[in-house]
Amino acid sequence: MAKNRFNHSWLHDHINDPYVKLAQREGYRARAAFKLKEIDEQDKLIRPGQLIVDLGAAPGSWSQYVRQKLAQNSRSEINNLPGMIIALDILPMEPIADVHFIQGDFREEAVLAQLNAVTGARKVDLVLSDMAPNLSGVAVADAARIQDICELALEFAQQSLHKEGVLLVKCFHGSGYSQIIEQFKQRFKVVVVRKPKASRDKSAEIFILGKCLKIAH
Repeated sequence: MAKNRFNHSWLHDHINDPYVKLAQREGYRARAAFKLKEIDEQDKLIRPGQLIVDLGAAPGSWSQYVRQKLAQNSRSEINNLPGMIIALDILPMEPIADVHFIQGDFREEAVLAQLNAVTGARKVDLVLSDMAPNLSGVAVADAARIQDICELALEFAQQSLHKEGVLLVKCFHGSGYSQIIEQFKQRFKVVVVRKPKASRDKSAEIFILGKCLKIAH
């Protein structure tokens, strides 16, 4: 019974969520696009000419926003996007114009080889990660899963970014959070935390932004 009440409550909140309605109106696949939009407008993350990698991209709303932002800066009458977007996910994703999608686990050599085939081994300007684990409700286990996801994104960024590159990851307040922040500070010269208005008040999610690698590969 309690579970049903929870489901009804979530559904009610979701249906009446202004960002859900806005996403539907503006053609985004998920309300998450507005979280990235707010952070981008505050921190000026996305600029013409960048190579941007979107980890855990499905269903694709972050890639949609990036594509739209880059397209705004296009001075060409032809559909040449001033920049490159590569989306990766183990789940399938419906195509998005101008977005290179690679389905697979980015920890695997075969997937990284596909990525390098697209980038030509060029270093990345911006890594985005809206990845989140399936949470069990067991605090200790969930904290470990969250930390693991963040560490995967950090490791990928360490290998892929150029020295002035930027990493944005979703994280959650709770056990292990301070360790994740410390790992960011070990790798980046600038580390800030963002909680966009589009992130629900009830949610423990926050976003960690790392700028300028201390040691670039």
